[in-house]
Amino acid sequence: MATVLIVAPVFALIAAGYASVLFRFVSGGAHKGISEFAFSISIPALLFRTIVVSEFPDVSPWRMWGAYYGALALTWVAALMISAVMRERREDREDGVVFAIGSVYGNIVMLGIPLVLSALGNEAAGPMSLILSVNTPLLWLCGILQMELVSRKRTGSALAVIRPVLADLARNPLMLGIGFGVAWRFTGLGLNPVVDKTIELLAQAGSPAALIALGINLFRFEVKGEMPSVVAMSTLKLLAMPAIAFVLAKLLNLPPVVTGVVVLFAAMPTGANAYIFAVQYQRLVNPVSGAVALGTLLAAVTLPVVVMVVAGVR
Repeated sequence: MATVLIVAPVFALIAAGYASVLFRFVSGGAHKGISEFAFSISIPALLFRTIVVSEFPDVSPWRMWGAYYGALALTWVAALMISAVMRERREDREDGVVFAIGSVYGNIVMLGIPLVLSALGNEAAGPMSLILSVNTPLLWLCGILQMELVSRKRTGSALAVIRPVLADLARNPLMLGIGFGVAWRFTGLGLNPVVDKTIELLAQAGSPAALIALGINLFRFEVKGEMPSVVAMSTLKLLAMPAIAFVLAKLLNLPPVVTGVVVLFAAMPTGANAYIFAVQYQRLVNPVSGAVALGTLLAAVTLPVVVMVVAGVR
């Protein structure tokens, strides 16, 4: 019952967002404004406040990154191998890179943040922020550099490829919320009660807004394209990656809360950023779209199991 109380409201809000478009209560473009509010204002406020006021477990970030990104790396390699077997034209190695991105790039912001905070509480804020702070730049850099390598279209230095990603990172509201939160925490000044209450009210809107936006956004994703590829990506993302993350977290002797964050983040379905990557390179656009839609649907079944496993660890 406790697991249902954690997971069911999350997916109910996603369903509400989807239904609002389906029944034309809002337009399909409404997700843009809601998403901008959630990810530019409310969730950065949420991250800032939780980092400033929460107690964090004393754990090495390297061990935590080792568990999460070790699982991501092993899943990435497995995805490249599976893609090579499935591809009809062996020379299309660019497809393999997009297939790998679709197999590891989880929806850890829209879905991950609300679910992790709901399941683990504010104790999860520190580990969660450490993963969030490097996830997007690391995955984009790895994807872009590997795509440049396999396509042999490199026209400039590695720095020329990396610079735009770093520039976007410096302006990313989520990263700014994390950065300012860490900096303010180190001052030891805490938060004035009026300021704290104001930020708290703003932060409370973040998770519901993100989930509603996710539901609205899902309306444009369809389960279409090569079904074997869609199923393979979803299986790697929803089953293989969290299983590997759990094993690595145990081997690295991570505390229960940190293990919970690592495994839950690893269990998130394929996110919209994987679709954006596919569109950018015009590779496997339909299969990745299908993986976003099917993965989110299947996550309603797989995530309660993961939450129960995490609860058992605690």
